[in-house]
Amino acid sequence: MTKEKDIRHQDTICTNESHLRHKWYHNLKYLLVGILFGIVFVKAEIISWFRIQEMFRLQSFHMYGVIGSAVVTGMISVWIIKKFKIKTIYGEKISIAPKTFNKGQIYGGLIFGFGWAITGACPGPLFAQIGTGAFAVIITLVSAVLGTWVYGYFRDKLPH
Repeated sequence: MTKEKDIRHQDTICTNESHLRHKWYHNLKYLLVGILFGIVFVKAEIISWFRIQEMFRLQSFHMYGVIGSAVVTGMISVWIIKKFKIKTIYGEKISIAPKTFNKGQIYGGLIFGFGWAITGACPGPLFAQIGTGAFAVIITLVSAVLGTWVYGYFRDKLPH
């Protein structure tokens, strides 16, 4: 594999894949955390189409505050994991692969942002929106899945 090809596909290498095998019901903890996360999304109003429109129209700080606090929390968490060599609850090593910048990230970010502004939904809160009865968001969910599939299919042909 060439150096360029190796760098381009480094994000497909998952170094944190667990080798432990659990029974199916061990995954119920993820369902519980997902439900709690969805409740927090609803209560914080970050699934609100109106809040998202306020953000893109620069009319309110609410969404920027939520996103900013999530970024800061993520930065601190990654720093702590690296600094103290934190392991998973099962004792497995956590490794965070280095990333390289490419201009495709700009194109992808713009497409993502336009889609977010138009639909009022991003992948995180889609299921919470559907759970609150906003069934029109199912079209956005299907579009996101289709867009992900198209990206995966054409990934090697896209500019880098």
